[in-house]
Parts: sequence; structure tokens; C-alpha cells
Amino acid sequence: MEKVERIGVSLEKKLLSMFDKLIAKQGYQNRSEAIRDLIRQQLSSERLRNPRAKAVAAVCLVYDHHSTRLMEKLTDLQHSHLLQTICSMHIHLDAHDCMEVVVLRGRVGEINEVAENIVSQKGVKLGRINLVAAESA
Repeated sequence: MEKVERIGVSLEKKLLSMFDKLIAKQGYQNRSEAIRDLIRQQLSSERLRNPRAKAVAAVCLVYDHHSTRLMEKLTDLQHSHLLQTICSMHIHLDAHDCMEVVVLRGRVGEINEVAENIVSQKGVKLGRINLVAAESA
């Protein structure tokens, strides 16, 4: 484990109280771990602004499986980007709707291009791209 360095932070009482309520609700055992997670999240967000940064993404889609050729198009898109596609999972939600989760890996710019192509397909009712930085600064 890396050496830990102690720092001091000054906050207004009201802000600290709100922070304590938030982290208690989220299940943090102490302020230090919550602050470390906030810093990691901010650093990750900053790395994701660079289109050349390495990342992984979960692309979630909800669609009507009766949509003409949509499943075939989604499969074709994944096969044409095998270097970025790690895996996919298909979930039956009800008699009509399915959810597809496609996990992509690569550079932020490449992932966004593939993911946006996937979620913009005709027949996709809802699509979300969740990027996570894959390397630390």
C-alpha cells in the first residue's frame, strides 16, 4: 500500500454537515475514503476529456426486439469493432423489449465513435454510454 499523507481541509459547518449526511447515506465509514473517491472520480473525469486516453465503457441499450434487423445490425457493429468490443450481454425485459449491454475497450475517441453508432441505430429506444478511465495519471 502507498504511503498515506495527512492533509487538513477547512469547510463551513453547513457544508460539512451536508457532506456527512451524504456519505453516511452512501455507506462510507469515514470522510477520508469519501474524499479519496471524489478525488479519484474528478481525476478520472479529467482523463476522459482526452480522446487518446485509454478507457472502458458499458453501452446500455433498450430496444424492441421486433425492430427490423436491429439485432443483426448490433451484432455486425460489434464484429466490425472486435478490437474495441470485449463482450455483450442480452437481457429479455418483457415480451417486446430487450436490453443489450456492450462492453468496449480502447481510446476514448474510438469508444465514443463506436458507442454513438450503436445507440443511434434505428429501433433503439434508449441508449447510454458510461465511460471509465482505464489508466491512472
